[in-house]
Amino acid sequence: MSKALLFAILASAAALLASPGFTNAEEAKPAMTTATNALPKPEKSGLLPIDGLNYYYAIYGKGEPLLLLHGGLGTSDMFAPILPKLAENRAIIAVDLQGHGRTALGERPFTLEAMGDDMAAIVKALGYNKVDVMGYSLGGGVAFRMAVQHPEAVRRLVLVSTGYAADGFYAEMRGQQAQVSAAAADFMKDTPMYKSYVAVAPHPQDFPRLLDTLGNFMRQNYDYSADVAKLKMPVMLAYGDGDMYRPEHEIKFYQMLGGGLKDAGWMRENLSQNRLAILPNRTHYDVFFAPELTAAALPFLNGETKVKTWDEVVSETE
Repeated sequence: MSKALLFAILASAAALLASPGFTNAEEAKPAMTTATNALPKPEKSGLLPIDGLNYYYAIYGKGEPLLLLHGGLGTSDMFAPILPKLAENRAIIAVDLQGHGRTALGERPFTLEAMGDDMAAIVKALGYNKVDVMGYSLGGGVAFRMAVQHPEAVRRLVLVSTGYAADGFYAEMRGQQAQVSAAAADFMKDTPMYKSYVAVAPHPQDFPRLLDTLGNFMRQNYDYSADVAKLKMPVMLAYGDGDMYRPEHEIKFYQMLGGGLKDAGWMRENLSQNRLAILPNRTHYDVFFAPELTAAALPFLNGETKVKTWDEVVSETE
């Protein structure tokens, strides 16, 4: 396997897709951070037993709750650059997904549907009736399933670099994803993905098994187009202009949500409740920590829809 192909495969994996009582936070390993992107100390953290898994969660800040879900082969720590801004006026619930970070892989099947159910159980166990949700890549797929399967628990939804079907990826990405397996584990020893995993994972020896699990998962075809219409809450789709999803897929997703079907009108009378953000100079691999993402997502999550009209702008300059 060539080094170039290996890193293309790993990039595909890293940017994938796309209850009950508490245990003590001390049972989970602390976050691995850098001096420049250190996470603030959480208000609360720990492990939650949900359907055979012990999910790690951490809550940062206070205010309206926002569930934050990371990408494949990452952890909730990957949001460190933007988390302080998100947490200024919100309670951020960051969760390490199955097999990632401080949440063990376990023996349970790895599916978006099951993890979507798990997220709804987590927010309920933490005492929240309804939360906003923002998921990136794999986390976006989980957020999508949570919103479809538990719409009563989701107020607003932001899907970052997330598609509704496997054919949304560029064809070459699907080929690379299909090659992810435990065979790549030894090649990854010097990568940030491996180092961050072993620093916090409860069972570091599970890394090859996680690669096999993700590879098997990514080789599956999926098409959730029939479920898109079930998303009745406001939804924002956000992508980099150099994303791994085809632009046609991104636009189709937005249109399936009811956006981009007609001119919004002089008085915005035809404007959809949903939003589409294409962030310039961003790719699938850096969009999740882009300051532009928080600048676009926070007003949406806060329900801010009012903008100045041309008349108002002109009158201010007179």
